[in-house]
Amino acid sequence: MPDLKKRQDYISWDEYFMGVALLSALRSKDPSTQVGACIVNEKYKIVGAGYNGLPTGCDDDDFPWEKQGDFLQTKYPFICHAELNAILNNIGMDLKGCKIYTALFPCNECTKAIIQSGITEVIYLSDKYQGTDIFKASKIMLDKAGVTYRKVHATISSLLLSFNEADV
Repeated sequence: MPDLKKRQDYISWDEYFMGVALLSALRSKDPSTQVGACIVNEKYKIVGAGYNGLPTGCDDDDFPWEKQGDFLQTKYPFICHAELNAILNNIGMDLKGCKIYTALFPCNECTKAIIQSGITEVIYLSDKYQGTDIFKASKIMLDKAGVTYRKVHATISSLLLSFNEADV
């Protein structure tokens, strides 16, 4: 009988949950920015996921997607960010002690919701707006509230998902 050993090239928990966040982002209708988030409890169970989009009941075709112009003619007053959606879409449990994986470091408004919900760690992929006041405010609040944050450390640069049943 062959001496089989377990696979060694499986993805880490961080890669797995960030992958779920990135997959969630693909549901976003936003033509310029797609962000996803995934909330995980202490037992490594997914308890919430979300992406940036309009609130339930608001038709994607009835609202603007512009990034610039008069405020009400842009997407900004209407879009719900991925982190807030993940919190609001959780499975109905207390999020105290959970982690949130997010493609983009959370803004100050999402940071308030993260802190209020009891999430204790933020794991992010990109912090491309780190020099702006909104994201400086986020870090100040997270630090004061004792919520840790870190950039995900992946050993892979990409994943390929195949829907070809021959690949299963």
